Amino acid sequence: MSEILAHAKIIKNFTSTVDNGRGHSIIIDLPIEKGGEDKGPTALELAVMGLAGCISTIYTLISKKRKVEIENLEVEVKALPSKTRVPFSKAIVNVKVKSRENLEDLEKIMLLTMRTCPVGSIFSAAGIEINMKVEKYD
Repeated sequence: MSEILAHAKIIKNFTSTVDNGRGHSIIIDLPIEKGGEDKGPTALELAVMGLAGCISTIYTLISKKRKVEIENLEVEVKALPSKTRVPFSKAIVNVKVKSRENLEDLEKIMLLTMRTCPVGSIFSAAGIEINMKVEKYD
């Protein structure tokens, strides 16, 4: 893996632009009740969004390598707050897959996904428990 660059710049108050040096940027902000203007997700929300995006990407890559056809894939991640210094104690991952494949094969892909998802590795290294559920629909 090559190095990853990120650059953040405050625009106003708590609103920042964050870019990756490859021409992609996003606005992050705090909610109004925390003093922001709510112009984008918080950095912490972006981390959880990154986990959902990583899972959907890696799941799709593994499915293609295994020649498992998926018609649709949705990933929902719910991060539960912690009472310690780590912001989350647990992340609950629900994956909904539209496929003709059997549920057992779809669950195996999920296990492989979590073994190779770099963002999932970051969460695990931070001591955040990740619970997964795969749901198949037609």
